[in-house]
Amino acid sequence: MNRLELILIDVDGTLVDSVPDLAFCVDEMQKRLGLPERGEAQVRHWVGNGVPRLVERALSGALNGRPDPLLYEQAYPIFLELYAVNVSQRSFLFPGVQAGLEWLKQQGFVLGCITNKAEQFTLPLLKDLGIQDEFGIIICGDTLPKKKPDPLPLLHAAQHFKLKPEQCLMLGDSISDVKAARAAGFRIVCVSYGYNHGEDIRLAQPDAVIDSFMELPALL
Repeated sequence: MNRLELILIDVDGTLVDSVPDLAFCVDEMQKRLGLPERGEAQVRHWVGNGVPRLVERALSGALNGRPDPLLYEQAYPIFLELYAVNVSQRSFLFPGVQAGLEWLKQQGFVLGCITNKAEQFTLPLLKDLGIQDEFGIIICGDTLPKKKPDPLPLLHAAQHFKLKPEQCLMLGDSISDVKAARAAGFRIVCVSYGYNHGEDIRLAQPDAVIDSFMELPALL
């Protein structure tokens, strides 16, 4: 991991456990529509591909499900309304994240944030949890024409800091992060505790897997 200058970090499932808020909004949406609540355990299995896919999964009750388009058109605005006021009410930083970020900054690494979450939810969440100012760049799901697993957000961040891909590392939790990093020529480290639809992230063969940000000093 030598010659690293930039570390880009995912939000949901890596920095933040956002499932409690997402699950609350899913269940409230379902209740308003007269549909069954899904519960936090099920939502934890579904998150990781953005709000639109989460809403589709909640409505259909399946990871690969596609609901009736008219029902989705009715449900999606309800979820957005709910999440706008519940983005950080129950969410929290995973253990070790705050100390890990502080260590990375002390070592002189440039930090960036790359997420598929829309900016209207990402910035309030990071601000409310006290870490927005840790990042030199924040790229959200609607910042650029493409998002992870496309490499564009990662390459955009590297170009912003005038760095080459081999000087950059992606820190994430899902196969989407691994695919984006590989396509961009970045190194990729994943946390073991994140959102990967129940699959062990080791199966995606990242360069390393850690159980906590507190393992970063030994790794880097």
